[in-house]
Amino acid sequence: MQPTAAEAIPWLRENTLFAALGEAALADLAGELTEQTVQGNRRLVLEDSPAEELIILKEGRLESYRTSPSGPAAALSLLPGSVVHLVELLMERPVQRTLITLADCRLWIVPAVRFRELAARYREIARALPEALAAEVAQLAAQLNYEQERAAALRPYLITRARRGIVGKSRYAATLRRQIRSATADRKPVLLFGEPGLEKDNAAALIHFGSPARREPIIQVNCATLQPGGADLFGRAGGRPGLIEWVGEGTLVLNNIQDLPAGLLATVEQMLATGTYRPVARPEEIPPAPRPLRARVVLVSEKAFSGLERLMGQVIKVPPLRVRKGDIAVQVDYYLNLLVRSEGLPFKPRVSPEALRRLQSYDFPGNLAELATLVSRAVSQAAGARELSEEVFWPAQGRKKRFRANLLNGFPWLRRFLRSAWWPDRINFGFTAGFFVFIVAVLFVGPQQREENFALNMFWAWWWPLVLVGFPFVGRLWCAVCPFMIWGEIVQKISLLIFPRTLRRWPREQAERWGGWFLFALFVLIFLWEELWDLQNTAYLSAWLLLLITGGAVVCSLIFERRFWCRYLCPIGGMNGLFAKLSVTELRAQQGICSATCTTYQCYKGGPAKDEGQATGGCPLYSHPAQLEDNRDCVLCMTCLKACPHRSVELNLRPPGIELWTTHVPRGYEVALLLLLLGGVFLHRLPEVQSRLGWPWGIEAFGAHLALALIALAVPALVPLAAHGLFRLVAGGQSARPFVELAYGYLPLVLGGTLAHYLNLGLGEAGRIVPVTLATFGLAGANLPVLVAHPAVITFLQGALLIASVPLSIWLTQKIARIPVRSLLPQHLGVLTLAGGLWVLIVGY
Repeated sequence: MQPTAAEAIPWLRENTLFAALGEAALADLAGELTEQTVQGNRRLVLEDSPAEELIILKEGRLESYRTSPSGPAAALSLLPGSVVHLVELLMERPVQRTLITLADCRLWIVPAVRFRELAARYREIARALPEALAAEVAQLAAQLNYEQERAAALRPYLITRARRGIVGKSRYAATLRRQIRSATADRKPVLLFGEPGLEKDNAAALIHFGSPARREPIIQVNCATLQPGGADLFGRAGGRPGLIEWVGEGTLVLNNIQDLPAGLLATVEQMLATGTYRPVARPEEIPPAPRPLRARVVLVSEKAFSGLERLMGQVIKVPPLRVRKGDIAVQVDYYLNLLVRSEGLPFKPRVSPEALRRLQSYDFPGNLAELATLVSRAVSQAAGARELSEEVFWPAQGRKKRFRANLLNGFPWLRRFLRSAWWPDRINFGFTAGFFVFIVAVLFVGPQQREENFALNMFWAWWWPLVLVGFPFVGRLWCAVCPFMIWGEIVQKISLLIFPRTLRRWPREQAERWGGWFLFALFVLIFLWEELWDLQNTAYLSAWLLLLITGGAVVCSLIFERRFWCRYLCPIGGMNGLFAKLSVTELRAQQGICSATCTTYQCYKGGPAKDEGQATGGCPLYSHPAQLEDNRDCVLCMTCLKACPHRSVELNLRPPGIELWTTHVPRGYEVALLLLLLGGVFLHRLPEVQSRLGWPWGIEAFGAHLALALIALAVPALVPLAAHGLFRLVAGGQSARPFVELAYGYLPLVLGGTLAHYLNLGLGEAGRIVPVTLATFGLAGANLPVLVAHPAVITFLQGALLIASVPLSIWLTQKIARIPVRSLLPQHLGVLTLAGGLWVLIVGY
């Protein structure tokens, strides 16, 4: 396209050095012009190449520079009206400087041959040469002076290159790379936010150096060091320019934007909203006119800013390392490569699998910066070793890992046993299932009194005390060998062979809401049945109790997959899950290893054998060990330990009940069950209650017996409720914990009281198992040995249990509430009141 003479001649005369040409020369020059439109960031001419055309910049912005082997290139910015290659064409020499477009440009072009013909015809064109040379020299001197000042101003803040790309293959790393690439496509402001140590400034550099403005400078300014008025950033009116002006069309990175004073933050918001800024003026001065913001602004923060996000072209959240555990191995390898190069190591050490698992199990509050430090420190400690073992990696212990010791590492034989076929399958299907049938049969056909039926003796004098003693040590371990669910699984497998079908998935929402209350109601009925029909001394009724619980497990197994009954509906399982919270052991998994290396989730879903992981059907309770925060939902069947190919599962020794004041989620039905179990201790001592209170009503009549049983179950629960009401009245605003949280503080007292009651059976009758067994089959066993404790010893142990449970309950309440002792005195008084009542009924004095 050729510009018209009416457009070209006036513009050439007003804006270029050809203003002195005569009309004829100017008209012929205008007639040779051809217009071209060139996009930004395009190279037009390469230095030391022949000059093929005269270029006049009509619109846009050009830059010319010549590379230097000894220093940075000296660049000149060319504005509209600049005439390029005039000297080269008139003096017939090669082009001295590379020419590029900084923005979209309109260029008027005259071919070299045609321009030389014009210069030969009109000698006045040659007279423009000295003027062009003088202008070029003056421009070069001014530009050099400006660039020197600019370089001096920007040097303390300059970012010369991006340190590294985004390392990793996780979806988080891929998303971050995609967001950075997207941000390079335009010059809109960007907000980068995330935790400390994530190299957010490096991400800002990646955005700049990946953009078309990569040749422009990028500077990083720490907002915590800016002048309160912002003069170093915006400049002073009539004085020294600010960093925004010096950086020009480069990139301004405002680091730690959260540290900006409120007033200066508002000024930055206004600048981003309007695209203009004002230099700082003194109060008595007239405010200067707004100046356009040519720089691209990247904000870096440790938190999101809702007020700034609406002004951003893109908001990028840099993910913390703890959610990118899959990238740790790649990141460690990258840091090792850097250390090998920087320190001149003869070889790159490898990282042992155990060390990598340790790193993946750590949450890295310092993120990438902390990981780099750990790797550097490990290499220094290894002292030339070819393998970095876990001993040289010692990150700070996370809160969830404090005071934990993995028993599987300390006792390898325990790991081998729990991963073997013996636990629990061979025990369950080779012994427990058959022995349970034998016990039930003996209860039905054998003598009906406890002193003559060894099955009844084992159920009440052995099982109850032992399972209660086990709760503080092994949690719900009994559930792993429980015969109720074993027969449920047996019937489930047989029914699927006979009638192949897909079992129903769990109605989780309804089960979570109502399952706990269902098992609470079952426990109420069991307590009443036990008391009103004397189950402890009636063998066939005890057998029916066992069969009814087994029936519930069987019915649920025929309908639902896995152990739905155990997870939500079993009354014994509900009690076990409640007391298991006090256990000194826990089964957990290292979340970092699970999120970094696991893709199959065999411990949860089941699957074939993989590496050292065995083929399993998945967790019977649908609990993922990495997500466990409560012993309630783990029966220690060790399915996850067998299935895991990454050695992620741990059996930890821990402070007893630590989950109750750390990760615990209180549930109303659990508190109701706790209070019911408390009332159950008083119910079991109903004759003593009647005697101590002097009630005139006997318990021979069924109605009176039922009424007294309900009173015994309900009244003890009034003490914790009354204590909490008094606590709220006394504590006032400090009452930050509701009753459903603080009620768990009574758990040691309830367990201690229940165990104290059953000690009488465990130490007084369990040792008679040999003569009782003979009596079951009609044989005499009068002279056979028995092993029972003296009544005084039993009383002493019962009293010791009650005494020990009081400070434990007080201590646990304090840990849960986290408020001063004096504020919780009403609840502590409630503990003492209940303990006193139990003492009177159980110890007797």
